[in-house]
Amino acid sequence: MNKKCETSMVNSRLRQQAKVVPRRILCLWWRRYRPRFRPKSCQMAENDQMSRQSPPDRAAVHVWIKIGMAGHRRLVALAGVPIPMAVNRCNRRGSCCVSVWRVADPGRVMTAATPRKIFTWTSRNTVLLALASLFADISTEMLYPVLPIFLTQTLHASGGIVGLVDGVAQATQNIVQGLSGWLSDRFQRRKPIALAGYFLAAAAKPLTGAATLWPMVLGARFVDRLGTGFRSAPRDALIASSVAEPHRGKAFGLEGIGDNLGAFLGPLLAVLLLTALRVDIRWIFYLALVPGLLAFLMVALVREQPSAVAAKATIDVNLRRFPKAYWTYLLVIALFGVGNSSNAFLILRTQDIGASLETTILIYAGFNLVAALISYPAGFLADRFGRKGVLLASFIIFLIAYIGFAAIRNIYLIGLLFAFYGLYQGIFRSVGKAFASDFVPQPLRASSIGWYSSTVGLLELMASLVAGQLWDHVGHEAVFIYGAIFAVVGCVGLLALIPWQTDRHRATTAS
Repeated sequence: MNKKCETSMVNSRLRQQAKVVPRRILCLWWRRYRPRFRPKSCQMAENDQMSRQSPPDRAAVHVWIKIGMAGHRRLVALAGVPIPMAVNRCNRRGSCCVSVWRVADPGRVMTAATPRKIFTWTSRNTVLLALASLFADISTEMLYPVLPIFLTQTLHASGGIVGLVDGVAQATQNIVQGLSGWLSDRFQRRKPIALAGYFLAAAAKPLTGAATLWPMVLGARFVDRLGTGFRSAPRDALIASSVAEPHRGKAFGLEGIGDNLGAFLGPLLAVLLLTALRVDIRWIFYLALVPGLLAFLMVALVREQPSAVAAKATIDVNLRRFPKAYWTYLLVIALFGVGNSSNAFLILRTQDIGASLETTILIYAGFNLVAALISYPAGFLADRFGRKGVLLASFIIFLIAYIGFAAIRNIYLIGLLFAFYGLYQGIFRSVGKAFASDFVPQPLRASSIGWYSSTVGLLELMASLVAGQLWDHVGHEAVFIYGAIFAVVGCVGLLALIPWQTDRHRATTAS
C-alpha cells in the first residue's frame, strides 16, 4: 500500500467503514478510480431515500465520488461482496452523490432511479446456472430409468453387470466431487473446470446409446459421471461468488429448483419420446445430448467473478485433524451403506412384476418429484429439532420400502412404495451431508463433506456388486432383504453411537 493511498484513506469519510470494506480494497479503488470526496457539498435532506430506508442504529454518510455505477460494479467485483452504497444522484461529469451506512448491510445496493424489484438479489449468473442445472438434469434423468432396461433387454446383460455399471458410475461421481473441489480452490478458476465437466457429461450420453457391449456402456457411464463430479464444486463456487453472502441460500435454492425440476421433467420427456414419437430406445441416449449441450451453453455465458469462496466438497488427506465423533458418524453411514444398493434394482424390480417401460419411467418420475418436495422440509426439521432424528426417520423409511419391494407384487402398490421411497432419498441427501459437517470445525467442513461423499459412493459400489450377485444367483427378493438387514444395522448404529444430547445442542444453537 503506497503512502498516497494511506493518506487518502485516513482523510476520507469512508474511514468509518473500515470494518465493512477491507483497507486493501479501498486502496485499490483509490488508485484506480481516484474518487473526490467533498462531504460539505453532498448533504442530503433528512427525508432522502437513504435516510428513510436505513435502520435506526445506522447513520448515513454522504460523499461525492467520481466513479459512477460502472466503476461501482467493478469495485463490487474486486471486493467479492457488494459495497453498501446507494447512489442518490449524479452530475454530468460522472460524479455521484453516494450514501454509505456506517454499520452496513452488504447485501443492500440500490439506486434511487431504479424501481424496487421483488427478486433484487438475483444476478445473470444465478439464473444461467439454474438453467444449466435444469438442462443437465433433464439430460441425465431422461436415460437413467431406461439404462437398466437397455442393459438387460437390449444388450442382454445380467443383474450383476447392472450393479457394476451403476455402482462404478455413482462411486466415480461422489469421489471426484472432492477432487474437483480441491482443483477449484487450488487454481481459483471455476468456469473452465465446470465447462469441462458439463461437456464430458453431455458427450458421454450418445456414446452410451451407441454401445453394443456392456463394457462400452461402463466406459461411457464412467466418463458421464466423471464430468458430473467435476462440475459440481466449481458450479457451487460460481453461484456463491455471483451474489452477496446474505443471499447465497436463495441462490442455491434457485439452483436446486432447476435441479429438481429437471429430475422430474427428464423421465416425462423420455415417456413422451417413447409413446408419442415411437422412437427407438437408443434414440433416448442420442437426444439426451441436446439438453446436455444447452447446459454447457448456459455455463459458457456465465461471467466468472473473483471470489474467496471455498469449494463445498474437497478432501483433506490429514486424517488426524478430524475428531473421533466424525469418524464414528462415517462408521454409521458405512454400516447402513453396505446394503444401500443402486436404485437401478428398484427399476428392474418394477419391470419384473409386469410394469411396462413407460409405466416404469412414470413411476420413477413420481419418485423424483417426492424426493424434490421433501428436501427443503427435511432440512428445516433437521435444523429445528436435530439431525439425528430426521436421519433415523430416513433409515426407517428405507427399511419399510425395501421390505415392501421384497414382498409386494402389485404394480399399483409398487408405484406407491416407489414414491414413498422418494422420502428417504430426499431426506438422506439433504440431512446426511449437513450432519457430517456438524462434527468438524469450520475450516474442515468442505473436507468432511468430501470424505462423506466418498464413503457413500464406495459403499454404494460395494452394495451394488453384492446386490447384482444376489439378483442373478439367489433371487430378486434377496436384494431387498439384504438391504433391509443392513438398514436395521444402520438404525441400531445411529441410536447407539451418536448421542442425542449432542445433536439437540447443535439444533438449539442453530435455532
